Amino acid sequence: MRPSVLTALAVVLATPSLAHGPTPLKVDETVTIAADPRMVWALVGSFGAIAKWHPDIKSVQVTGGDALGGERILTFQNGATLKESLDEFDPSSLKYSYRMLDPNLEALPVSSYSMTLAVRTASSGGSEVEWYGRIYRGDTGNEPPDNLNDDAARQAVGAFLRNGLQGLKSKLESKWPG
Repeated sequence: MRPSVLTALAVVLATPSLAHGPTPLKVDETVTIAADPRMVWALVGSFGAIAKWHPDIKSVQVTGGDALGGERILTFQNGATLKESLDEFDPSSLKYSYRMLDPNLEALPVSSYSMTLAVRTASSGGSEVEWYGRIYRGDTGNEPPDNLNDDAARQAVGAFLRNGLQGLKSKLESKWPG
């Protein structure tokens, strides 16, 4: 083959790798709480209870309760809202999973996420609460602006999870001092 044909072939073969969208990002935050896992689950274990312990959430509207497909609309302190749907609810394992239904970049700079909240006995006693999931940045194009890129998504969701876990810890440890 001639060099120009090889160059053209190389460009054509490389183009699909440049055109793919964003890859999922993992987020994972954990907190240890000086309370029995069942006490933690009593507060956190309802899909609609997040406004009772998460300082960033002003209110929540729930339809369908803890049934699969149940939905909640979170209203953040800044007035932004996010709609989520319950995918898995397992009180025997002290765990539930959910996903974002409608993105709102004013709430979080992400286009999609699926999350899991799990409570288990900590090795040191008390409880360990892990909140983790997969997220996609707010702008799914190849060159997102800084406020909608991978770092912005990871930082914002990480801060949201940490704030929630710290709010949960504060609420439980002030109620049931260890």
